[in-house]
Amino acid sequence: MSYRTRVKICGITRLEDALDAVKLGADALGFVFYPPSPRYIAPDRAAEIIARLPPFVTTTGLFVDAEKQAVRDVLALAPLGLLQFHGDETPAYCESFQRPWIKALRMQPGLDVVAQISDYAKAAGVLLDAWHPQLKGGTGETFDWRHWPRHLQTPLILAGGLTPENVAEAIHLTKPYAVDVSGGVEQGKGLKDFTLMQAFMAGVNAA
Repeated sequence: MSYRTRVKICGITRLEDALDAVKLGADALGFVFYPPSPRYIAPDRAAEIIARLPPFVTTTGLFVDAEKQAVRDVLALAPLGLLQFHGDETPAYCESFQRPWIKALRMQPGLDVVAQISDYAKAAGVLLDAWHPQLKGGTGETFDWRHWPRHLQTPLILAGGLTPENVAEAIHLTKPYAVDVSGGVEQGKGLKDFTLMQAFMAGVNAA
């Protein structure tokens, strides 16, 4: 039996992009609440977009080593269904918000990824992203998919440098629960391109 790979489109900053992504079949939308990111969105603006979304779309908030109160302040404004932690957050920190959450791990050389995943056993899923010495995600780079861990119970999400051209191959090699794309479907930072999103979804469906 085959399962459809889920898709999250991250770095949403405009309502029209959010609605297009959902229309094309995205299962989740990501909103970046990390001010240094070029895809940062203010919580009140994210709340306006979320209020216009149809049902059965998982709204995801991305944070990087944020103060707990900063996360709570966002949650007070934007009704997020899932939290995504992209920094050095501990398992206890991630669990403290009483929300479903996923932890991003960057595939740094020498990382014992299976041990790291086991540390975050209460995560709804773990996202594996490319490693960069300065950037916390959004690198636009892939990692060596041959290092993808196998036979784990935790749902794994593939991110890092995915594009309409390589997503089918990536899914064939890793068989992830889901894929997460941002820059690969953009015309500019935070500005999604309908044709690229459409081609990306076609690549996922082809796989």
